[in-house]
Amino acid sequence: MPLTRGNLVAARIYALTGGVSVDCMFNPYEYSVSKTNTYSENAQNQSDVPHVEFKKAGAQTLRLQLVFDTYETGRDVSRTTNQLWKLMEAKTRRQGNRTRKIPPPEVAFEWGVFRFEAVITNMTQKFTLFKIDGTPVRATVDVTFTQYVDKNDYPGQNPTSGGGDIERIWRVVAGDRLDAIAYQVYGEVSKWNLIAERNKIRDPLALHPGRTLIIPSIGE
Repeated sequence: MPLTRGNLVAARIYALTGGVSVDCMFNPYEYSVSKTNTYSENAQNQSDVPHVEFKKAGAQTLRLQLVFDTYETGRDVSRTTNQLWKLMEAKTRRQGNRTRKIPPPEVAFEWGVFRFEAVITNMTQKFTLFKIDGTPVRATVDVTFTQYVDKNDYPGQNPTSGGGDIERIWRVVAGDRLDAIAYQVYGEVSKWNLIAERNKIRDPLALHPGRTLIIPSIGE
């Protein structure tokens, strides 16, 4: 069973038809699932409140952010993130005198009790750390999945194991800083002190590679 760098069971994204499968180096700190229905208003009635008429059901979407880091090995991190791009690639196939377009594959995001089958409709990757020769070794990837078939896959509990706050673990590598870690897990640099307090760190600049940090939840 693949594990994250913090020794947690890794979430993964893979094509339902087989082939491409990407294990997450760090599980997402959070994800959001949303759905929008469309209604129209008809004010031609005797009430001050317009009558609403249902038009169509919208697709369900999943949004999350992933971090990939290859600083320790020095390997080009885009070699991993480009596997995700393959899950958005359309292909063409020649059949006689005609060219047939093959759409990108349906995929699944799977993490613990949560499984979301969809297509990837938007992806943005941002490279945030580089070697001296310019090789990218850290990337943040924002992914949007769109599900056009309603399925009851929204979890009834946290995707770790059983309820309660999600506990995260971060293993420090060379170049890590508390403010950068806080930005990746909370989205706010200013929350570095939460990590420092939880791990009894007096000098935030003295992080030693190999150290394991406990990442507290916001409500902890």
